[in-house]
Amino acid sequence: MGTVMQFPGMRSDMAVHAAEVSKILRTLANRNRLLIVSALLEGEHSVAALEEMLGIRQPTLSQQLTVLRDAGIVATRRQAKQVFYRLSHDKVARLVGSLYQIFCRDGSKA
Repeated sequence: MGTVMQFPGMRSDMAVHAAEVSKILRTLANRNRLLIVSALLEGEHSVAALEEMLGIRQPTLSQQLTVLRDAGIVATRRQAKQVFYRLSHDKVARLVGSLYQIFCRDGSKA
């Protein structure tokens, strides 16, 4: 196996927060939603900008943004006819940043 990490009290702390963590992980366990959240790490974007950046068609994008909004992961701001999305919690940004560090920056070393 790999490196074993020891964090004193991790099991009891995780038990307290397991429901919140599992809800976030379930929500992010979709390719499109993970890509949307990754794009929002850069800052607030309109639906049109996200569609262009990610190559996700508008109906699919809107559906996935609704899932993220319902889960409390993203927040919206309306300006005229445009809707802008941003991450609503630092926890999700840090989690996705960690995933990026593990899977992209460090390479795909198993």
